[in-house]
Amino acid sequence: MNKVKEFRKILGISQLTLSQKAGVSRQTINLIENNKYNPSLEICIKIAKALNTDLNALFWEKN
Repeated sequence: MNKVKEFRKILGISQLTLSQKAGVSRQTINLIENNKYNPSLEICIKIAKALNTDLNALFWEKN
């Protein structure tokens, strides 16, 4: 379980906008948000930077 969608919604940006900022496809963002794709560390870092957060908050920390 990850918090990509939660962080994206807080920032008020679309999947397309996030994908453009992270340099991945919108479909990749969709699959990650729905836990149907396990992204590489490189993609995780790009998404975290695009969402102005860190890997721990986005992928590992519990609420």
